Formats: sequence, structure tokens, C-alpha cells
Amino acid sequence: MRILVTGGTGVIGAGVIHELLDRGHGVRLLSRHAREDAKQWDGVEAFAGDISDAKSIAGAAADIDLVLHIAGIAEESDQATFQQINVDGTRHVLDEAKSAGVPRIVYVSSLGADVGESDYHKSKFAAEQLVERSGLTWTIVRPGNVYGPGDEVVSLILKMVRALPAVPVIDSGDQEFQPIWHEDLAKILASVCERDDLASAVLEAAGRDITTMNDLLARFGEITGRKPVRIPVPMALAQLTTRLGSLAVRLPVDENKLTMLSETNVVRGRDAAGSLGIDPIPLDDGLRRLADALEEALPEEGVGALEHKRFYADIAGSSHSPASLMTLFRNQVTTLMPIEFAAEPGAAERIEQGATLTGSLPLRGNFQVRVEVAEPTHVVFATIEGHPLAGIVEFTTSESEGGIRFAVDVFARPSNMFDLIAVRTVGAPAQNANWRTLVRHVVEASGGTSDGVEQETRTLDDQEAQDVERRVRSMVQQRHREQQDGDSVRPDGR
Repeated sequence: MRILVTGGTGVIGAGVIHELLDRGHGVRLLSRHAREDAKQWDGVEAFAGDISDAKSIAGAAADIDLVLHIAGIAEESDQATFQQINVDGTRHVLDEAKSAGVPRIVYVSSLGADVGESDYHKSKFAAEQLVERSGLTWTIVRPGNVYGPGDEVVSLILKMVRALPAVPVIDSGDQEFQPIWHEDLAKILASVCERDDLASAVLEAAGRDITTMNDLLARFGEITGRKPVRIPVPMALAQLTTRLGSLAVRLPVDENKLTMLSETNVVRGRDAAGSLGIDPIPLDDGLRRLADALEEALPEEGVGALEHKRFYADIAGSSHSPASLMTLFRNQVTTLMPIEFAAEPGAAERIEQGATLTGSLPLRGNFQVRVEVAEPTHVVFATIEGHPLAGIVEFTTSESEGGIRFAVDVFARPSNMFDLIAVRTVGAPAQNANWRTLVRHVVEASGGTSDGVEQETRTLDDQEAQDVERRVRSMVQQRHREQQDGDSVRPDGR
């Protein structure tokens, strides 16, 4: 089939596009930045448009067999409201499908949309009613809380456990919900698209386990080895805090999610997984996968100026070649790093492409980097969401006059305003000391000597910063494509 996927850039869409491609379907992606978004897959057709603007999506459904409508927002902003995106956007997608003669639509709603009192749920239910009255053959899927790289709740809780000494908990922390791993939902949605016996069906999609905030904190404590103090926050105070946009307490929910949290959000109707013969993975397995799957923190996502720092030493008297010295570094990275660099149970201890390495910083908690490049004389780490910096760290070995040069190049800016303040006070000197110490350790491990560690620092101008941002984005997209190509042929069939 040729399937139009709207909003394929979030945690739901990214997973289902990969699943559809694996099953041999053609995919056209409709999103505002589709040409850039589609680069993370091979063979996805891009159509740039904004569903809140009917004219911009005209022609998106031409020569399409089915529309999988995922696009929507869970939080409002001045630029995008629930009415504009979830309701009017759905109306525009339906009109485009009918104009193009598309016979079927699969609409992704939300678990509890039919009974929920939040503005978000009300908008999703209003969109469901538009779908049911559209005259198209339709199926509605209501997922529970979808977790995976980039989700807005479970991933945030994980980052808080890793980084904070204390975590806020709403009321007792015992409100129940039933999350689903994004790859399981992808299988459900792809199967619904392929089935022809689900016309006018409303399916509820959730994982096998019902959980709570307290339960998630306990599970993440086991995974990360960290158990921050839990600070109870009364529901009324939490609602006031989110309404005022207070920075004093970071909550893993906004006001609408707080309303949803007060309602037990579990499967009550027809279970999608059971109807389709799909067995969702246990919550523990999903959370452990998530622990090493958070998304890279790209340089453009940070704040402040983009800096380039370089630390290097020219090594004399070593028996190593550039390639063998890099092999030594890759194999012994956890002992060469001056900080703890295998900080969580089961964390990777060697540098291999795609590996996620976990370290620990005093007063900052755990952080992660991902190996984007692992070549004989060139290794690149990208920082991951939750790291105090957004950017990359490059390690190179090369011939130099009279020996070998080991160099560390950092292209990064602070991840957020809190880290910007920290970097400008104690953070930058501590980071510089860590990289200088690493270079000294590599010199010692090489068996050679050097005249000391050299350091260079400069702030990039706008054009240089944009060039680095494009290079990093392209590097990350390339690794994602290579990983997806490898995943599609894995013997376990996942």
C-alpha cells in the first residue's frame, strides 16, 4: 500500500514509519519540515505542509491508498491550540483524503478520549466524531501513554531520576496508567492499516502492565542505580505551578496531563493488542530499552553560544600507530576517563558505533553519550537528552612531527538555562580539567611522553555554528538509517 502518515516525527510516528517500511509499504510523510524529517529513513517521500492550514496540504493524499493520521499536540502554545491542530487539522486531513479519493483512514486518538475531562481529551474526542462522520471507511486507535525515545512523560521521569537529587511526585504518586512501548504501538498501527475487517472499530492500545509514578521511580531506580528523594506535591499546587509556568518545580506533566493523571487511564474497551494477536513487551523490558535509547541532544537544541574547545598532546616515543592508539582508547575508555564512565548497571564499557555510554558527574548525576562514529582513527560522541551540554565530542589520532597526536574536540553549548548558569560558574573549569586529564591518561597509556596538554577555546560565529549543526544532524541521521537497516534484518524479528 501507499500510506500517507501525518505527524511522523514524534515518538509514535517515527516508530510506525519504520514498521511500515519493514513491511514493504510505501510511505509519504506529511509534516511542516517533511524534507528534513524524511532524511532519517530511506525511501520515504516528503510532503511539506501544516495540517492547520488546509491550502498547504492540498495534494498530499494524491495516489494514496490509506491515511494514517497521527499529527496532533498534547500541549498548547500561542502558535498552536488544540482546536487548530487536533480538531481543525483533522478536518483538513479528512477533506484532503476525500478530495483525493482515498477510501480509508486510521485515526490515532488517545486512551480515555471518550470520558476524559481535559481539554486535550475533549479535542481528541471531537476529532473522533469528525472521523466517524467523514464518509470514509475508518478505524480509530486510542493509545495509552506512549513511551519511547522523545516521549514527554516517561522519558522526562527517567532524565529527572538520572540528574536530580529529588523528584516531585503528584499527591500520593499512586494514580494508575497503562503505558505502551512505541514499537508495540507501531506494530498495532501497521497491522490495523493492513487489516480490512476493522471498519468502524474503536480499539484501545496499551501495554500489559498498569503502573504509577511511584512504581516508575522504583523501576528506574533499579535501572540507573539512583534513588532520588521523592517530594510530594499536592495536586492543587501542581496545577498552580504548571498554570503559572513556574521554574521552581519541574513537573513531568502540564496542566492537561495533570487532569488526565487524576483519571485512571487504563484500557476499558476493546483491546487492540489482543484483537490483533500482538503481545506487548513487559514494562521492565521497555524501560530498560528506553534507558539506552533517549535521543541525541543536537547543538541547535541548546542555549547560548556554540563553542569549540580543543585539547591535544603530541606524543613521542610510543610504539603505537594512530590506529592502535585509538583501539586502546576505545577498549579502555572507562578506565582512561577521569570520571566514572560506567555509572549504571549493565552500561556499555567499550566504544562501538551505536553504543550508549553512561557517566556520572559530581553534583549533576548521571549523563549519557552515544557513539555516532567509530572509525580506526576517529570517534564521535553525541550528547544525549539530560546531558548538561548539547553537541558532540570528537576524538582523533593522527601522525604528528616526531610522534602521534591525540586530540579531543568539543563542539557544544549548554542544554538549558540551568546548565548555562552552571557552565558559566563551576561547570566550564571542571569540564576543561576532565578533558585535560583524559589526554594525560592517554599519553601515559601509550607508553610515550609529551610536553603537556595544549588547549584552545573559541566561540563560533553564526555561519560556523550553522555548519556544525548541519554536520551533526546529518551524522546522527546517517547512524539512525544504518541502525534501522540493521534492525530490519535482526533474527529476533523485532
